[in-house]
Amino acid sequence: MADITTMIKEARIQNIVALRRVSAGPSGTAIMAVMNSQPNKALVPTALTIAGSDSSGGAGLQADLKTFTRLGVYGMSVVTAVTAQNTLGVGLVTELAPVAVAAQLTAVLEDIPPTATKIGMLSSVGNVRTVIDHCSKYSVRLLVLDPVLCSSTGTRLLSKEGAQLMRSTLFPSTFLLTPNLDEAESLTDTTVRTPDQMEEAARALHGMGVLNVLVKGGHLEGKKLVDVFFDGRSAFRLVGDRIENTDCHGTGCVLSAAITAHLARGVDIESAVSRGQVFTRRAIRNGLRLGRGQGPCDPIGLEV
Repeated sequence: MADITTMIKEARIQNIVALRRVSAGPSGTAIMAVMNSQPNKALVPTALTIAGSDSSGGAGLQADLKTFTRLGVYGMSVVTAVTAQNTLGVGLVTELAPVAVAAQLTAVLEDIPPTATKIGMLSSVGNVRTVIDHCSKYSVRLLVLDPVLCSSTGTRLLSKEGAQLMRSTLFPSTFLLTPNLDEAESLTDTTVRTPDQMEEAARALHGMGVLNVLVKGGHLEGKKLVDVFFDGRSAFRLVGDRIENTDCHGTGCVLSAAITAHLARGVDIESAVSRGQVFTRRAIRNGLRLGRGQGPCDPIGLEV
């Protein structure tokens, strides 16, 4: 496993270098004066989410940014698609052109290199390629990939070609992959409906180049929830009681964002996963009774 402490230090050094590069401009003296008077500003943990927009605010980049903020991490976003959705489902998905995604990525990565990055909905083959190219060009580290393939109501959010491209080219750069059962099935072409099958899928996904895998068991039947974490050496089953609250829209986004935030704060991968799960379970218990369908879980209202 990569030394996460070294990776954190490298990301923060990049952050400082970016600020110094800006300081060489016409306003450099003023910028350096601000940096000298506030030396800790350059070391604030930062996280980037590359994801789609949820107009209802319950999932997507909105849920990610709420989670980053609640956990004390400065959040940034790159929009890949705009969805028209609410608590009843997804009505329309409009993909952003790869040139627009590329421009956003360049703007962020050249100025404020993130300590950790989460990738969610990419929406198109072109956007998958764009993200891969920019992650490679800017040496993006601590990459958490939540492979959004379909919405919870069944709307396809990435084509099979896009999923295949993600699997073959983005997986080798992924620090943590967080598929749910349906996504694990699609990515491994196997049935994933039991904890044993989840472990088999985690091992298979690791074999595709991913460093760490968390297969989420939220859709398992029964009173117990089981997630399976595999780090390339050992598999762990993380078991908890199912929370009886139907207002849990955005749960997957909140979990991967919470793990990303903890990684950005310098936490090791096992602890980041554990803390992310605790945070997400609390967000589910805090679910909001909004709208006429499935309301959102609530990360922003939690005490941390």
